[in-house]
Amino acid sequence: MSAPLLEVEDLSVEFDTRTGVARVLESVSFALGRGETLGLVGESGCGKSMTALAIMRLIPNPPGRITAGRVRFEGRDLLALDDASMRAVRGNRVSMIFQEPMTSLNPVFTVGEQIAEAVRLHRGLDRRAAHARAVEMLAAVGIPAPARRVDEYPHQFSGGMRQRVMIAMALACDPGVLIADEPTTALDVTVQAQIFDLISDLRERTGTAVVLITHDMGAIAEMTDRVAVMYAGRIVEEGTVAEVLGAPLHPYTQGLIACAPGRRTAAAGAQLEEIPGTVPSLLERRGGCAFADRCRHAMPACRASLPAETVLDGGRRRVLCWLHASPGEAAA
Repeated sequence: MSAPLLEVEDLSVEFDTRTGVARVLESVSFALGRGETLGLVGESGCGKSMTALAIMRLIPNPPGRITAGRVRFEGRDLLALDDASMRAVRGNRVSMIFQEPMTSLNPVFTVGEQIAEAVRLHRGLDRRAAHARAVEMLAAVGIPAPARRVDEYPHQFSGGMRQRVMIAMALACDPGVLIADEPTTALDVTVQAQIFDLISDLRERTGTAVVLITHDMGAIAEMTDRVAVMYAGRIVEEGTVAEVLGAPLHPYTQGLIACAPGRRTAAAGAQLEEIPGTVPSLLERRGGCAFADRCRHAMPACRASLPAETVLDGGRRRVLCWLHASPGEAAA
């Protein structure tokens, strides 16, 4: 196998709060190959968006800080770069689509100016060439009459069109990795499908690798090659979409899938299942599994200590659960 394009290793993030230190990410690790799509899925607050911000080195400091780990892109550790070198990567080789386009776009500049700024900064184009690139990118993301709309302001676009502008901006410099953080938040179902189709099409045409952050299991099934399930700041299961959705190993993954609406529950008129309990506070210093108090399979070992990660299928599938630990480890 070729070397991963993006490799996140043991990434940990903490935030200082008035009531203590919140550990929002703990030893997060995953790898992404060229042209591959990885889905990060989990409940709100599990650390999905924080993982993206840490990769982009956009954690506000203070109060937050990256306390451990490495983020290698094309072999370089992004966390070890100086600020100028990181700015040359961010928005150029690694780009991100943020959740809410209306707050991410500057209301006093035209969308064309905002797209052109990135290519002028990273590609050294003059104003005319950058403007032409902005028109080209608006056309690429399916905005009609791009030569006219390039000179319009964000408030003149619908929510779905503003999200397309954000995608155009993120892809203007042909990044190797695109991080899409809930790219269809607050959009209607039809527009959601259009945005997902657009990202898939662009990935196939450009070879860009994608990290898709979502809580939508349907989007995971349709859009991704592999999926990593997060809970309370950790990745608890990772594998191919077929493996994780078809035969989930971790009880939390099983609960997430059972909670998702589907044709069977809709046809039968049955109520959706729920995961009992609540997510533990990130301020708690946990000695064992964070899911133990909500898990119907919990054992004394689950509350006592965290199991070592169990690796299956040659390293392509992994799970963090005592149910799948080796007999020797469980006995210890």
